[in-house]
Amino acid sequence: MKEISRRKWLGVFTTAAVGAGVLNTSSASAADKAKTDTFNIKDYGAIGDGKTLNTKAIQKAIDACHQQNGGTVIIPAGVFICSTLELKSNVTLHVTAGGKLLGSPKREDYTAGKGVPPGNGNIVFLYAVNASNVSIEGKGIIDGNGLAFYNGKGDNTGPGQRGIGGNFDRPHLAVFYQCTDLTLRDTKLLASAYHCVRLLQCKHIHIDGIYIYNRVNKNNDGFHFNSCEYVHMINCDVLCQDDACALFGSNKFVTITNCSFSTRWAIFRFGGGQSQNITITNCLIYETYGCAIKIGAGKAGIENLNFSNITMRNVTGPIGIGFSGGEGAFIRNVTFSNIRATVVAQPVPHPDIHFELNFKEGEKNSCITLNAMGSHYLENISFTDVHVKYAGGGTAEQAKKVVPEIAAEYFGVWDPLPGGPPAYGLYARNVKGLTLQNVRFEHELPEARPAIILDNVEDAAINGLSIQGTEADAAIRCINSKDILITAARLLTPANKFLQTIGDQCRNIKVEGGDLSKEKGA
Repeated sequence: MKEISRRKWLGVFTTAAVGAGVLNTSSASAADKAKTDTFNIKDYGAIGDGKTLNTKAIQKAIDACHQQNGGTVIIPAGVFICSTLELKSNVTLHVTAGGKLLGSPKREDYTAGKGVPPGNGNIVFLYAVNASNVSIEGKGIIDGNGLAFYNGKGDNTGPGQRGIGGNFDRPHLAVFYQCTDLTLRDTKLLASAYHCVRLLQCKHIHIDGIYIYNRVNKNNDGFHFNSCEYVHMINCDVLCQDDACALFGSNKFVTITNCSFSTRWAIFRFGGGQSQNITITNCLIYETYGCAIKIGAGKAGIENLNFSNITMRNVTGPIGIGFSGGEGAFIRNVTFSNIRATVVAQPVPHPDIHFELNFKEGEKNSCITLNAMGSHYLENISFTDVHVKYAGGGTAEQAKKVVPEIAAEYFGVWDPLPGGPPAYGLYARNVKGLTLQNVRFEHELPEARPAIILDNVEDAAINGLSIQGTEADAAIRCINSKDILITAARLLTPANKFLQTIGDQCRNIKVEGGDLSKEKGA
């Protein structure tokens, strides 16, 4: 057999291949397309006319992306109506700037998320379970069409009636359960029928540039974290009707920064579990009622929470910690620094919420509340560089000297008539290790309540305190408190007396330096 050179052999092969169409351009494109990592939902039959139900077509695109080891599912320009969709590992859902996923208005189109634990809503719009590397991104919109599910009811119909006669049968916008490496970026999440984003037992969560507008139904939460770890949230704007950023259960290693929030109820709400090692900084809170920062717990282990560089405009609360205790439970090492707040007399209706929102008696003339009960104490609570301007208007009837021991949200403590706390600035009960450094409390309308009440407080260091006086018996009232050092204090306006002590357990309370010349008895 005659040998052939390598160059001639390649020439023969190439000529034959071209002749046979092996290197045909259209065939190569088809092969490349089969291996692509982008999956346009239109290629799977989705129609963006705002009328067609596209659930099956979009789920096909997601499944195909997942089966080919991941990639990006494209939501192009158009309005794509759909219902329950399951996101899967290594899938990025990219909603383009002109694209919208619109939730179906029909209850029968939705299902529960497979594997999502009971008690997290009956049905859901988007969800993922035990998935990793899941992302939602893009400048488009995901709209839950929540107004279609409005019936005037929320989770509960009254105190002690949670879930009785309520409205649970409506979809959350997104639920993620036991997911890792979850990213939410740049997308607008609107009008959920229930909570907007629920994250349950997830790890390594990255949230950046998300905009939430959720004010069409009752119990419209923003973000709801439950026992998550390594959470990093930045550059988000949340306007909702209920808790804007609830952190329930055992959340750990959480940072939240450069965000703005507004809601009828709480912004940062903590309850139960082992919430530890959490930093919240550089945030704006405005038009928020029901307490901007609210920590309520019984048998829990809450520690190392740091709130700094926070501006609050027109809020009630503004900070409330309630602790009923339990064996082995604690709330300790909580710091508030560089806080600027204006506090209104009572909640103000949001003009863009279409249903009536009644307020509680205890929300009137609110103040910072640190409230532990029985033999339980809050430990190592500090306020540094904090300036709060209150509406004022508190009455002598509100300035009650005996406060019932009630385990409730902050307003629940003050609900018994006359509603409202007995101090205009800070009420602290059962606290060990309280620090106030460069704290300033002012009020606009005349006040008949003390600025500060310390009730069974031990080991308090108060330095550089500036407070407006009131018509109360004294600007500061100490009840059965001990080891209190007040240095460099200032009375900004006249007060009948600077300090009053009540109870035979008061001891070692010292006032040194400062300017108390506006004390009427001086």
